[in-house]
Amino acid sequence: MVTLYYHPGACSLAAHIALEWIGEPYGAREVQFGDKEYLKINPAGAVPALDTGEGWILTQDAAILRYLARRFPQAGLEIQGSAREEAEADRWSFFITGDLHPAFFPLFVPNRYTRAREKEAFDDIREAAKALAHKKFALIEAHLSGRRFFLGEKRSYLDAYVFPMERWAQKLLDDGLSQFPAVRAHHDMMAADPAVQAVLAAEGA
Repeated sequence: MVTLYYHPGACSLAAHIALEWIGEPYGAREVQFGDKEYLKINPAGAVPALDTGEGWILTQDAAILRYLARRFPQAGLEIQGSAREEAEADRWSFFITGDLHPAFFPLFVPNRYTRAREKEAFDDIREAAKALAHKKFALIEAHLSGRRFFLGEKRSYLDAYVFPMERWAQKLLDDGLSQFPAVRAHHDMMAADPAVQAVLAAEGA
């Protein structure tokens, strides 16, 4: 049995959703950032981490999601198709990891991006982060226009992956997702999913 280490509402929500979709028994352990015991599991201190139950730990959300999709193929979460379709899945996974997710870091921890300690400096950093996140969601809006799922004709691990960031945008951007109707529709579809609702309730997120 696999065990997921997560923090409520963090990007680990994606792997938590994927596990619920898979429907196999799994463990889920809430951790706090900076917890010394968790640092023994993942020295980077980030979530998620996955105990594979096979004697090794996997970290990094994108890697965990793809691993779960491949380990449990019956769930149908992997992108299976042509070389181009698989490459597109990788492209968007890397975009979420390297472009979209980091755009929110300054909103959560602006003190990491300046030596200043004045509130005005933090406010400036947050405003710049909002503008950057807005640009990234404009790209996703263009991609999702006319689509129900993130890629292909059925849900995949990418739908789970983008959902936490959609939730952050809804809460943290000044206009939420109002300028991105396709993204908002995807967010609402995910939020209405019974498995997603079960995970959100379990995390208290």
